Amino acid sequence: MRYHRTALLSVMALAGFATAQVAVPAYAATAPLSNAREVAHFDVSALQQPENITLEPGGAADVTFNRARQVARVGKDGSVTILATLPTPATGTASVSGIVRGNGGFLYVNYNAGSQTGIWRIAPHGGTAVRLVALPAVKFLNGLALDQDADALYATDSTSGTVWQVSLRTGTASLWAQGAQLLPPAGSGFGSNGIKVHDGAVWVSNTGNGTLLRIPIGRHGTAGAITTVAQGLTSIDDFTFTGAGDTVLAAQNFVSQVSIVRSDGTHHIVLTATDGLSNPTSIAVRGSTVYVASAAYATLVDPNLLLAKLH
Repeated sequence: MRYHRTALLSVMALAGFATAQVAVPAYAATAPLSNAREVAHFDVSALQQPENITLEPGGAADVTFNRARQVARVGKDGSVTILATLPTPATGTASVSGIVRGNGGFLYVNYNAGSQTGIWRIAPHGGTAVRLVALPAVKFLNGLALDQDADALYATDSTSGTVWQVSLRTGTASLWAQGAQLLPPAGSGFGSNGIKVHDGAVWVSNTGNGTLLRIPIGRHGTAGAITTVAQGLTSIDDFTFTGAGDTVLAAQNFVSQVSIVRSDGTHHIVLTATDGLSNPTSIAVRGSTVYVASAAYATLVDPNLLLAKLH
């Protein structure tokens, strides 16, 4: 997620961390994770701070560098290839946030850029990004999820506490869900953030409240009642399902932690800063491999991609 902190962003623009693809030790992590290791280090001075992640079939990770307005492909060997740079905004600043990989390998990303705000599409091997649907009235697009069965995307608006649905067939968007559980608490700029489609429901994290929410998808595609699955997940950002029922791995940004969350709402920490996390923003799982992207938004030290083994 990207936070509205003018002072911090000014410091980030002046800070730098040289990209270095170097050997690093493997850390212990905490069961059911093990063998945590950083495989790629990004350059803060070039604004290479990974916001969100999606995976390629061969094991590479596609990430968004939000303030650089870029989408990059990161190999397991740490190599970084820029796939696309979103257009310069007409006025003000811009950021690219959520990303998903769709059918045929096309990538879809959320882009916040004033009148250019919307969901953009990028060809499988990169190139010029094309806007799929305009959403200029949305306050801040953040998480993005794909429902392959419905051929639709779901996107969170973090500051208004809403979830939008976009049809990939028609390229049209509609407000899908809203409610108090999705809103940010007083004094916090971010409510609904990470989002996934899983087992007939849309799951959403609320960063300010530290909660994980579930919204059933009704018979006709409408949103059901919002329920709280877990709470006490401080600064939860993005999350992913492990493949074991409703068990979730959650990235907790400002506390530099990853927690495993069981279906009954209980959770415990499995990765910390000692394992290499530096403000983790997003997480993905492929088989027994866990990918965690750290953006170093607050630490300003070592934005990276970390891999771990899931048992």
